[in-house]
Amino acid sequence: MKRNKTAKLVVALAATAALVSACAGDRSGDAVVPGTGSGDAKASSSTAAEKFGTLASPCGTGDAKGATDQGVTDTEIKIGYGDDRGYAKSPGLNKEMSDAVSAMIDWCNEQGGINGRKIVGTDYDAAMTQANSVMQDACRSQFMMVGHGFAMDQTSEQTRVACNMAAVPGFTVSPDAANGPMTYQGVPFPVDVANAAAWFQMGEMHPDMKSDFTLVGSTMPTIITSLTKTKSMAEAAGFTLKDCGITLNYEGEASYVPFAEKLKQCGAKGMWTSRSPVPAEFNFIKAVDQVGLDPIIFGEATWYGNAVQSFNKDTGLLDNLNADMTFQMLENDANPAVKQYKDLVTAKGGKTALLGMQSTSSFLLWATAAKECGSDLTRQCMITELSKIHEWDGGGLHAVSDPGTNTPAQCGLMVELKGAEYSQAFPTQQGEFKCDPKYLIKTDPSTWGTDLNADRISTKYLNPNVITPKA
Repeated sequence: MKRNKTAKLVVALAATAALVSACAGDRSGDAVVPGTGSGDAKASSSTAAEKFGTLASPCGTGDAKGATDQGVTDTEIKIGYGDDRGYAKSPGLNKEMSDAVSAMIDWCNEQGGINGRKIVGTDYDAAMTQANSVMQDACRSQFMMVGHGFAMDQTSEQTRVACNMAAVPGFTVSPDAANGPMTYQGVPFPVDVANAAAWFQMGEMHPDMKSDFTLVGSTMPTIITSLTKTKSMAEAAGFTLKDCGITLNYEGEASYVPFAEKLKQCGAKGMWTSRSPVPAEFNFIKAVDQVGLDPIIFGEATWYGNAVQSFNKDTGLLDNLNADMTFQMLENDANPAVKQYKDLVTAKGGKTALLGMQSTSSFLLWATAAKECGSDLTRQCMITELSKIHEWDGGGLHAVSDPGTNTPAQCGLMVELKGAEYSQAFPTQQGEFKCDPKYLIKTDPSTWGTDLNADRISTKYLNPNVITPKA
């Protein structure tokens, strides 16, 4: 079935956002016993040893007072969150994000809120095409936007900046939002700096194949831009890529065999795809098998997902798959933060997935800054406090990032798939990331999609009233 131009944004989101990296897959966790992660402390102070993973809880009782900003009173803090779950062509799209924030609001309020103020959340459904309408509503009532992710955030960014709606999103997609003013993320994904850990680690796993990989292209503009960045990452890691000339139509191909034949003639033994694990991509994998090839398949965290498991359980054609991650695997219940996230969300009947962990991290980042503001809970204070946070792992959910300077983690791990089971492939110590400053590389300005000022902020919607950190 051919997709229209709006439908392709679902694929663009999976290919460029999450999450992930800021990219994140749809991998759902297994069911767990509800309630075992958050403890039974009700309305207790964070001094009662309440934690999220390794993070001391920012939530608790207190005596904060004052109607200090829009959405803030003596007793309440109003925040907006949301996803695109109402998009008709992909019902439930990224609902795990709202499920996570809703669970975290309850968890925080059970401890007493933030310095005694209870959090009141508004759950928005942007349904893919309504992001600007959502932001217009938020501008009239909310203190901040927290843990949200809208695939078409480029349509709402001008509105957000104009009303000084400070934000701690779960993910961003458009360049202007990724490096937007008044925006901080638990897992940054800026346009000008990239985490190339995946390529360096693939080079360690297969040092004899640095001349044997190729990139699978697409007619989708977002993937064209993404592949330019990917090429620079691969080259920084010492790869000399083969140019096999494979560009797949995002709407699908009548036959994928000619493209598989190109791969065979080119002599590539490994291929990177920025495409998402959709039926068309699986058809290409089948064609590669039909021409007698069994290459290493290498992709982003979108390939850590339920659809991939189902396909491989039936075919076994992805037993050579590797996917890079900056998050812990959902299977890793030995990690307290992962287990607690799963417990809190499943206790409310929600869906657990990587994007949910991404929203959880951003909520905790927001709450940590809000606690520091005390009674002076203003957007100005929040921007100042968020800018000071330079080491952040969401209590152990992911590798350490630097939200204060919008800098990604310089770490990663690789997962592999055998049958329907994922496991960590690199490094060998389960639950450990490998980190190295060389993993962070500066990207070519031609790939940014926006102009940045000296502070690495997108200039497109800047105005004199934008809130900036105070010394």
